[in-house]
Amino acid sequence: MLCDCTGEQCGKGDNWGKMTTRVNGSVGSENSGEVLVERQTGASMMEQLVPEITTHALSYLDFPSLCRLSMTNSLMRKAANDDNAWKALYHKDFTIEQDNLRPPNGWKAYYAATRAIVNINTEFFTLVKNRSLTAMSQFWLNADYVKCFHPTGESFTGYNAVMQSWQIEFGWENVVDFEIRDVKARVMADMAWVTMNAYEIETGPYNVTNIYENHNGRWYMVHHHISSVLIHGGVEPLL
Repeated sequence: MLCDCTGEQCGKGDNWGKMTTRVNGSVGSENSGEVLVERQTGASMMEQLVPEITTHALSYLDFPSLCRLSMTNSLMRKAANDDNAWKALYHKDFTIEQDNLRPPNGWKAYYAATRAIVNINTEFFTLVKNRSLTAMSQFWLNADYVKCFHPTGESFTGYNAVMQSWQIEFGWENVVDFEIRDVKARVMADMAWVTMNAYEIETGPYNVTNIYENHNGRWYMVHHHISSVLIHGGVEPLL
């Protein structure tokens, strides 16, 4: 077996897996000519750091990197699953508004749930851009209490009325392609809501609120509200 530190054949015995370094200098004793320093080479530099420094170092990683790190070995898995590391990643990727939140299942689970909702919310705007009425009908919960507010100010209540409103929206000639910014999500056990600002080349900006409910492990939209942002006391043109 080759030694990691030297590339030479390692010997067996008491010093197996160790590296011995000679340090010349005086130490005020009979053996002042040299000091033998031994350290374990099985642990990486990251694994030898104190927990606070490790957590700070992990805060610079993105979501995929933190997941990959957790699969390297048991020590890194423990560090990568630390709640403070996932809390820092949540604040970096989403928002610091929920700093005082105490997720019942920990920050790692809350991060995953928030990322899932944000991805679903992104899918909604893809459906709007593609004018996919079939996909939109599957995106909404089929219930009489769902509600939709379009930029014109018109509101629709009930699944059938909401779907009819989208059929009218998708029948227009102009294709709406929003740029979404300032996305903030709050996720609970069976409900989540997302707020954001939507920008469109010819109209906008808009304030948007989307609310979702979880049924049988799947998230469905139950409320969509988009309205123009007041600018200098006035209202931007509507779609």
